[in-house]
Amino acid sequence: MIVLGLTGSIGMGKSTTAAMFRELGVPVHDSDEAVHRLYAGKAAPLVEAAFPGTVVEGRVDRNRLARCVVGDAAAMKRLESIVHPLVRADAYAFLAHHRAQGAPIAVLDIPLLFETGGEARVDRIVVVSAPADVQRARVMARPGMTEEKFAAILAAQMPDAEKRRRADFVVETGSGMEPARKAVEAIVHSLQRDRRVS
Repeated sequence: MIVLGLTGSIGMGKSTTAAMFRELGVPVHDSDEAVHRLYAGKAAPLVEAAFPGTVVEGRVDRNRLARCVVGDAAAMKRLESIVHPLVRADAYAFLAHHRAQGAPIAVLDIPLLFETGGEARVDRIVVVSAPADVQRARVMARPGMTEEKFAAILAAQMPDAEKRRRADFVVETGSGMEPARKAVEAIVHSLQRDRRVS
């Protein structure tokens, strides 16, 4: 099974691209969705122990947690040391399941793939990208987004140009859905062909 890492900076269209892989029958593990699940399960008691008062009715309250960690690098590191290993274990279980099912390709959707050393866990990397003005327009249209928040998010992410340089495949989303969909189809066909050849 070929494990494909899917990544891209905020506002680049990564979630839409992940959905395109799913439409082609490729199983996709979504790290953000895994965090949501873990915050209502295994992670909740661990987060509560590290950040008392952040769990309400057995589920991590993201707003309370944000007040504890945003702007505090040490607190953020502590949170990541709890959450990242659980998300990795969830991804490994997902891959094991789909490998046993005989899936030829599986996608790990990891927003901070390069920033967390995730490239070591995948065979190939797809970076979703769009021009900076398109990215800015998409992100600033989100509810509650401010210039300051956007700047802080960008500062925590590897620059798009560097991600593109490290990618095996780039999916451009700035020109609309159809070209992006064609790019995803080409990636899947290319990987299926590679797998047959090897």
